[in-house]
Amino acid sequence: MAAGKWIGGIMGFMTGGPLGALAGLAVGALFDALSGNVSNNVSGEYSQQQMYEGQRNSFLFSLLVLASYIIKADGKVMHSEMEVVRRFLRTNFGEAAVKQGEEILLKLFKEQDQMNSTNPYAFKHTIRDCCEQIAINLGEGERLQLLNFLVLISQADGNVSPEEISALREVAQYMHLSAQDIDSMLNLGSNSLDDAYKILGISANATDDEVRSAYRQQALKHHPDRVATLGEDIRKAAEKKFKEITDAKDQIYKARGL
Repeated sequence: MAAGKWIGGIMGFMTGGPLGALAGLAVGALFDALSGNVSNNVSGEYSQQQMYEGQRNSFLFSLLVLASYIIKADGKVMHSEMEVVRRFLRTNFGEAAVKQGEEILLKLFKEQDQMNSTNPYAFKHTIRDCCEQIAINLGEGERLQLLNFLVLISQADGNVSPEEISALREVAQYMHLSAQDIDSMLNLGSNSLDDAYKILGISANATDDEVRSAYRQQALKHHPDRVATLGEDIRKAAEKKFKEITDAKDQIYKARGL
């Protein structure tokens, strides 16, 4: 599979700003050529399919950029964390995309090391700027799904380190999301009643009306329809998360006899 099949086409909001700069480093000539095609389109008219591809590709590259930050947050590149990224690429884009995605991540790791060699906060500042660009161009539902993928990567080795949690909170803040969103996602899939309350973002002392309200808010924020334009694969991931939120609600309702 050619790289252009999964991170090609019109590059969306990646064609400028800090994400565009990183894309030039990580994707190289392919990105430069595609960006040139965008600049050369003097009419400024693109098909709905091209616009869809641009938004989706920008989402995917944003995922790789932020994944490179989360994976190295504890100073180690774990095979299990890389495998989460590989599995996502393999499932949705084929085996060739796995190699290409790994090459992009390795270039991002190298860039992170080079930037931090002179200033330990340099890449952190770049991530902040990338997140600001993401926040401007992606809706809340899309940003929440992006954050959920990062949480899944951090959980891959069975232990989310304090450094990873700190990095996740930074990314959430920079993308204009809340720390509570991180806490909720970290507890998805748990079977305990205590964690069910955390998933809804409330305490066990909440009133029944507060439980109902919290569920409605979470269901609205995480509804799969909010990421429908990013493709069926990403929608399916959102559906899984939505089901886990509903399961948490059902567990609380059952415990309360609602």
